[in-house]
Amino acid sequence: MENNKSPKLRTVNKSVSAFPLNEFPKDFPFLLGKELIYLLAAKGKPELEGSEWESIFATCIGADWKTSNVGLDDVIMGNTAWGAKTVKSTNPLAQKKVRLISGRNSPNYSFGERSDQKADPKLIGNLVLEIWNERVSAIREKFKHLRTVVLIKSNDLSKVLVFEFETIRNDYELYKWEWNERGNLIGTNIKNGEHVFT
Repeated sequence: MENNKSPKLRTVNKSVSAFPLNEFPKDFPFLLGKELIYLLAAKGKPELEGSEWESIFATCIGADWKTSNVGLDDVIMGNTAWGAKTVKSTNPLAQKKVRLISGRNSPNYSFGERSDQKADPKLIGNLVLEIWNERVSAIREKFKHLRTVVLIKSNDLSKVLVFEFETIRNDYELYKWEWNERGNLIGTNIKNGEHVFT
């Protein structure tokens, strides 16, 4: 029998996130614009990076901001945590894909494994994902909902786009790893050949 309904359970409390994914509070665009104008007036130049974006995002949604060693829970509201990223684009509103950088995933530091072209790419790729997955799991022990919020910004900050996505663990079996000609480790999706990691 095929049933698309979820069973009703007596002992489970559903955990509701701060707000539904990508449904920011109603006054979010106004508050973000205000913060950007203040930043431009105070600095005199259109520079917005890391911790400033974390702080601005926290202010705009009424959350707490703290610098995190893990980098995945810089903004906190109730049972929801965010890591925050910025990306430059000549036209943020037309941007279809972005490259996000995630530090603190060193196989050398975490496992004592060399991570150069002499190392097995599959081993190194799997170790990088293992570090990432452990970081995600550690934060999920404290917060039921874990997200990444991304600000795509034009060079002069006159145009911005904000979106968020669930921060997830990555399955080792889904990726093929190899070294490219520049000495970077590349991870591609085995099913569709999409370049996912560098």
